[in-house]
Amino acid sequence: TPTDAGITEDAVRHFHKSVPILGVCVGHQAIGEVFGGKIVRAPTLMHGKTSEIFHDGKRLFEGLPQGFPATRYHSLMVTEVPSCLEISARTKDGVVMGLRHRDFPTEGIQFHCESIMTAAGKNLLWNFLNT
Repeated sequence: TPTDAGITEDAVRHFHKSVPILGVCVGHQAIGEVFGGKIVRAPTLMHGKTSEIFHDGKRLFEGLPQGFPATRYHSLMVTEVPSCLEISARTKDGVVMGLRHRDFPTEGIQFHCESIMTAAGKNLLWNFLNT
């Protein structure tokens, strides 16, 4: 769980107002949990599986195609997103794949942008580094 991930949640709490944060996988879950979201067990283990990602086209996702394939490695997921966060991406079946803080440069993605099977991963990282 994000709570068990060392200083991850403390880092999000401490730096989210001043340092851009991109949480990947458990980092995404930590962002959700720190700001009041709920983390639950996923109905299916998603280890090494790809899903199509549908997004809002903003910030991380600017210029990325809808439905790009992304690799997932997780057994937990964020539900009940608090009002300070907005959902930026989902799978076709509605699982939250992206979160964005409404006021601070903090974003999370449940999938692995660094995976070779995530087609738009390099572009997503480029967007993070240049926003």
